Amino acid sequence: MTAIDPTAHLTAEQIEELGRELDAIRDEVIASRGEKDAAYIRKVISAQRKLELVSRGVLLFSFFPPAWLIGTAGLSVAKIMDNMEIGHNVLHGQWDWMRDPKIHSTTWEWDHVSPSDQWKHSHNELHHTYTNVIGKDNDLGYGIMRVDEDQRWHPFHLGQPLWNFINACFFEYGIAAYDLELGRNLSKRRRKNPEFRARAKAVGRKIRKQVLKDYVIHPLLSGPSFLTTLAATFTANLVRNLWSHSVIMCGHFPEGVQVFERRSIKGETRGQWYLRQMMGSANISGSRAMHFMTGNLSHQIEHHLFPDLPSNRYAEVAVKVRALFEKYELEYVTGPLPKQVFSAWRKVFRLSLPNKKPRTGTPGREKELVAA
Repeated sequence: MTAIDPTAHLTAEQIEELGRELDAIRDEVIASRGEKDAAYIRKVISAQRKLELVSRGVLLFSFFPPAWLIGTAGLSVAKIMDNMEIGHNVLHGQWDWMRDPKIHSTTWEWDHVSPSDQWKHSHNELHHTYTNVIGKDNDLGYGIMRVDEDQRWHPFHLGQPLWNFINACFFEYGIAAYDLELGRNLSKRRRKNPEFRARAKAVGRKIRKQVLKDYVIHPLLSGPSFLTTLAATFTANLVRNLWSHSVIMCGHFPEGVQVFERRSIKGETRGQWYLRQMMGSANISGSRAMHFMTGNLSHQIEHHLFPDLPSNRYAEVAVKVRALFEKYELEYVTGPLPKQVFSAWRKVFRLSLPNKKPRTGTPGREKELVAA
């Protein structure tokens, strides 16, 4: 929560006009969706499945170091594609308009330990509704980190760089844990809650299925390459976890991205919701390959404004959105991946330490995003 309101120059009328202009951008894309978009996602799914199949075939001979390297690299990319450009976006309902039951948010299950229905609730319904609202958005700091100077500091926060690194390495399990809201459900009374028990059992089943597939069946199929295939699969999952964690951190945690108080969203209008997404997100600049490998979450600002638009359209939308940032004199936070990663981790370290200055409180702060 910065001391200076980056939106103070906007009037209430300007904020609502901004909302109408963003609605118009969204409507234009929706009206133009068609066969070209459908062909794109089908091509991506086909390529991902072929890459995974070929990579697992190569790993049958992974006792040869070149085969291990090629197979592991291919499997890592295939897992990233499955999670980022396919799974994340399909589960957002970006392709539901195709009416294809094989590529629909209600039927898709991804290569991830978090069941898709639980992820959709915590991500689509909570994170995208309460973006960067402290105490409402579980994705903000993943429930294990201090994310703002005005949050009370505890000695536990000294370890948050370590907690964040461990979370990055096992990110899919971290996501499953906060999809379950595990921290607040560990008490004996909450553990007995039938709804929580049912959700926990679903996560347990999904974990067993993933472990069986990755660490038992495929290594066994490799015969004499059992141990090397096991190591390759673990490495591919680690690479996928580190990559997806980095992309998501760059989307909401670098310096310049705003966080918000709970009271700020009371009575929030459509225009104010849009403005919160704009100020609470950051982009990653780079090549088309970079955008593809991030699942187009390198266009995090555009994704948060329009989470249900096809991901292949975010690049064209970004040009119009950035023009609105300039028109309304707002900061469009973006930068290359190394810069954004460094910025996010620097913030993790900085907020792990107690404030140098006393807390001043935040009455009437800019997070309300309401013009005077």
